[in-house]
Amino acid sequence: MRHRKSGRRLGRTTSHRKAMVRNMVTSVFEHERIVTTTPKAKEVRKVVDKMITLAKRGDLHAKRQAMSLIQSRDVVAKLFDEISELFADRNGGYTRIIQTGQRRGDAAPMAILELVTYSADVGEEPEN
Repeated sequence: MRHRKSGRRLGRTTSHRKAMVRNMVTSVFEHERIVTTTPKAKEVRKVVDKMITLAKRGDLHAKRQAMSLIQSRDVVAKLFDEISELFADRNGGYTRIIQTGQRRGDAAPMAILELVTYSADVGEEPEN
C-alpha cells in the first residue's frame, strides 16, 4: 500500500527518477521552457519552484543547495543573477503548465513547462 507516500514513480527506479528530474530542472532554467509529458511536468514543477525560492534567498548556503541539484554552474549563475530578479516581487507560482494534446506514438499526454516570464519571439513582424 502507498498510504501517505507523495510523488509519482513514473515507472522508473529511484536513481533514474532523481537523475531525470535533475536533468529536466537544469533544462528548464537553461531554456526557460521544455516540452515533456504531463506527469513529468507536474513533478518537475515542484522542484523548479523550490529552486527559485532558494535563488530569491540568495545567500551562500542557498547557492550550495542549488548546486547540489542543478548540474551546471552556468545555469546556477543564471538562476541566482537573472531569474531570481524576475520573480523578486512574486510569492510562488513561478511556472506554468500548458497542455498540448497527445503524443502521436503512444498517446501520452504532453505539456509545455515554462517559466511565467517566458515570452516567445514567434510571429512578430520584422521592422523595415
